[in-house]
Amino acid sequence: MEQSRILVVDDEERIRRLVRMYLERNGFVVEEAADGIEALHMATSQPYSLIILDLMLPGMDGRDVCSQIRQHLETPIIMLTAAGDEMQRIHGFELGADDYVVKPFSPRELVMRVKALLKRSGEPEHAKVDMQQVLTFPELEIHIDARRVEVAGQEISLTPKEFDLLVYMAQRPDKVFGREELLRDVWNYQFYGDQRTVDTHIKRLREKLGHASEAVSQYIVTVWGVGYKFEVVQ
Repeated sequence: MEQSRILVVDDEERIRRLVRMYLERNGFVVEEAADGIEALHMATSQPYSLIILDLMLPGMDGRDVCSQIRQHLETPIIMLTAAGDEMQRIHGFELGADDYVVKPFSPRELVMRVKALLKRSGEPEHAKVDMQQVLTFPELEIHIDARRVEVAGQEISLTPKEFDLLVYMAQRPDKVFGREELLRDVWNYQFYGDQRTVDTHIKRLREKLGHASEAVSQYIVTVWGVGYKFEVVQ
């Protein structure tokens, strides 16, 4: 069975070595980059299963690296941020990061998050809830096995978390989901973070759907004071 390849990007060699040690103990193949320019070159020139990306990097910071990667690839990205950088984390999600870990962090927690994100991007658990492998709505088709979304006949590019969030809600139309529930079930573990993570992903998802069809973007409905639901508006 082919091993997952992880790219670890951090300008501190101590952190790279620590993360590498724990990942390799868990069977991952690990490569390293020490600055943003090197990271972008490596990420776009060879395939990786997941990228662990520090926010503050020399040459090109993590936000710019994340943004550039997202223009070409949907590789899952975990952002490393300093404690207290809440707005930086929110901006990271807006640029396409799938998760974040706050420094100083537990290497065991990071490995757990890597495994959870790889599991979700490879074979989502919630796909087993419904035997339908293609969800069809007016102007919207979601191909679960292929992890492909078509809006008004146009394929749109979603990050792994955006896709998981859309599938999770679309499989349960009209059900209202609180933010904590979405964090728990879509992120697949106890998520220690700001619930605005959900709001940011919902915003990006609506924008991407809306570029192809304004009507489809309205399928994701805000239930004020509670959360969100998927509703096919006639």
